[in-house]
Amino acid sequence: MNQIGRDGAGSHVSTPDLLVVQAVRVKGFAQAAAVAAATGLDAGDIDALLSGLADAGHARHREGRISGWMLTPEGRAHGESLLASELETTGTRPAVEGAYRDFLEVNQGFLGLCTDWQLRPDPDAPDGDLIVNDHADAAHDAVVVTRLGDADEVVRGVCNDLAGVLARFDGYGDRFAEALARVRAGEVEWFTRPLIDSYHTVWFELHENLLATLGIERVREQAG
Repeated sequence: MNQIGRDGAGSHVSTPDLLVVQAVRVKGFAQAAAVAAATGLDAGDIDALLSGLADAGHARHREGRISGWMLTPEGRAHGESLLASELETTGTRPAVEGAYRDFLEVNQGFLGLCTDWQLRPDPDAPDGDLIVNDHADAAHDAVVVTRLGDADEVVRGVCNDLAGVLARFDGYGDRFAEALARVRAGEVEWFTRPLIDSYHTVWFELHENLLATLGIERVREQAG
């Protein structure tokens, strides 16, 4: 059943079970607080849902220096079943497939952008050797950030299209906007650094969400 999403549009609101399973899958490994932030669900509900997934053999909690939740193979299959059912019952597959195609049009270019942010031409090497980008070349960085802004316009459109049919995609646009603003403000780590909500982190999670939603294996996508 289509419900009113958080943005007020008639986008479908996924079940709490699907939201939690998908959040853990997209993040790969996550603490309960991160799952709560990703889903918008109450922290108490998150704890109960994660415990239920663990009891069903769909998730497990790893203790140690870094603790968190991850899906089991059975949990991954459970999530894929929920996702397939959601697309079928809501009739949203064509819209998600269209957004995915638009995303792929800028994906390779974005990966190139990340490389250009991490490496730059060595000014002392006439043959064009690359060196680690220490961000001392403001002109180089400015060009890359401008190109990131161009890619952002496309991916923000993809996010809007997705959020218009499935409310669980709502929020990606704001996360991209926050990361881009930080990069433009000179916080260079907000472009590609892992373990924070950098632009690359949000991009990777959106990509994984699209792949999971459509039942596409990442290796199969790359082979195609």
